[in-house]
Amino acid sequence: MATLKCPKCNAVDAVRNGIVNQRQRFRCKKCNYNFTVGKVGKGISTYYVIKALQLYIEGVSFREIERLLGISHVSVMNWVKKYQIKIPENNTYHPTYKILNHRELVDFYSDRKNTEGAGMIVTELGDKFMLIKWERFKE
Repeated sequence: MATLKCPKCNAVDAVRNGIVNQRQRFRCKKCNYNFTVGKVGKGISTYYVIKALQLYIEGVSFREIERLLGISHVSVMNWVKKYQIKIPENNTYHPTYKILNHRELVDFYSDRKNTEGAGMIVTELGDKFMLIKWERFKE
């Protein structure tokens, strides 16, 4: 196992030495120190965690968040559970969203009828912008 480094002496000469708590255990041949290697995951940037939770609070579904950000809907559900996020219970408004580049966003705001009678939030999404708009349900 040439790629494993002993945390005690930094030697790269380690061999397998059993399993502890369902994790592989290693022993350094130089100093006989036993150690385990931590789980290495790909890790998701906090930027995406915050964006996903913002979208969830705004009423965007888990699957839509998955399509927009490219993050598993299961991860989003786990973050909602972890941070105990509650979606507001306001059924009189329906959020819609659009992904726009800078020019399209400027054109959208230049037409006054687009901004009347609705609440809006604009947030960056990589090199584009996401516009979330709330309109009352038509009854």
